[in-house]
Amino acid sequence: MDSTTQIQQLSEDFLSRLNIVGSVTVDMDESGAYRVNIQTEETGLLIGFHGRTLESFQMILGMIVAKVIGSWQRVYVNVGDYREKREEALMYMAQRASERALATGRPVELSHLSSSERRVIHVTLSGDDRVTTESSGEGSDRKLVITPKMA
Repeated sequence: MDSTTQIQQLSEDFLSRLNIVGSVTVDMDESGAYRVNIQTEETGLLIGFHGRTLESFQMILGMIVAKVIGSWQRVYVNVGDYREKREEALMYMAQRASERALATGRPVELSHLSSSERRVIHVTLSGDDRVTTESSGEGSDRKLVITPKMA
């Protein structure tokens, strides 16, 4: 049995243990990571507040996959098109925060973001020579700061 099929079966088993009905497809992307796509009527339950439940589901599934396959595999879980919509919202948030920092001449802090969400902001603003981005703090107090560069 190939890894894609194995990961699909593990994902389906995990969903059924959570009493969530849904269909699962698994693809490997160009970077070698497994993309687990779940279609279900219970998207809100599986995604959770700001995607926190989805992040946990992904982490646990990744551990299950590593234990069964015997090596760590990058596994990304998406429910419906949540990740795409969230990424668009984060990119918009990054642009608005950048404009606010430039308009006021002061740093703008964005808090309560996961590491993957902070990464989207960093990448979105990496091409903007007018601002810098930096993560600071520890654990749940970690925040991303967007600072205007002085002319």
